[in-house]
Amino acid sequence: MTEEVKATTEAPIEAPVAAKKAKKGKRVVTSGQVHIQATFNNTIISISDKKGQVLAASSAGANGFRGSKKGTAYAAQIAAEKAGEIAKKDYGLNSVDVYVKGIGLGRDSAIRAISGLGIKIDSITDKTPIAHGGVRPKGERKP
Repeated sequence: MTEEVKATTEAPIEAPVAAKKAKKGKRVVTSGQVHIQATFNNTIISISDKKGQVLAASSAGANGFRGSKKGTAYAAQIAAEKAGEIAKKDYGLNSVDVYVKGIGLGRDSAIRAISGLGIKIDSITDKTPIAHGGVRPKGERKP
């Protein structure tokens, strides 16, 4: 018995070429949130859109302040200006809600720095955690 080999005249199958993706344009976020965490040792500022996706962030330590200088009001001002400039220039941010947490020196100066950049502040909310009651002390003194 002889087997016949059938020759195919079809073109070989080629792998599909991936479609070119169009470049995404810059995201425009006109309103957002500013979260300021002001501790005694540092001040951290993060700017996000309304969903909570961070657009820009900065801290006193990231701007070259070291040691006890990170906890100063001036360091918080510089950090807020840097984060605000990035958000305004890259995303077109022009109005924000401010959320402040902590009791550090940078609370007020960071808010003033954001306002000084021409970003409109719609509201300021204090989210500082306050203990009420708390847990029972470990071992009370016996008389």
